[in-house]
Amino acid sequence: MHSERTDKVNYYLDIAETVAERSTCLRRHYGAIIVREDEIISTGYNGAPRGRKNCADLGYCLRDELKIPSGERYELCRSVHAEQNAIISAARRDCLGGTLYLAGRNPKTGELLTDTIPCSMCRRFIINAGIRRVVCRTGEGTYTVTDVRDWIFNDDSVNMKAE
Repeated sequence: MHSERTDKVNYYLDIAETVAERSTCLRRHYGAIIVREDEIISTGYNGAPRGRKNCADLGYCLRDELKIPSGERYELCRSVHAEQNAIISAARRDCLGGTLYLAGRNPKTGELLTDTIPCSMCRRFIINAGIRRVVCRTGEGTYTVTDVRDWIFNDDSVNMKAE
């Protein structure tokens, strides 16, 4: 009997989802893996820096308490992002030309996040790590693929101005 085999992209996204189960953030659970030449180089999930208390341990999220919208005021967040942790755990030479897979869930509902994309800060990490493309899960079996060169040539930070 032959069963339906999961394609490689969804295989890696499934692994990123499993990594996200380690997340200690109360707002979003993200998991990231970096793959190069069909080999997993590193993994990362979002949580407080090593040795510091996580929001899950503290029982509150400062950004939630201050009603800060998603994507804003990251300096108030205790967490290191999943993409950053995956990059920190890898050597740059191993990231060069690789692919970062990213998946997330809402910890309150367990629902898959359909708007998953690295923030502008993580994009800079990804560019400098030499990662070639980013694949983000957007639903069961669906995903987006971004060529990192697009972030280099369409620099979203050029038009940012202080308010």
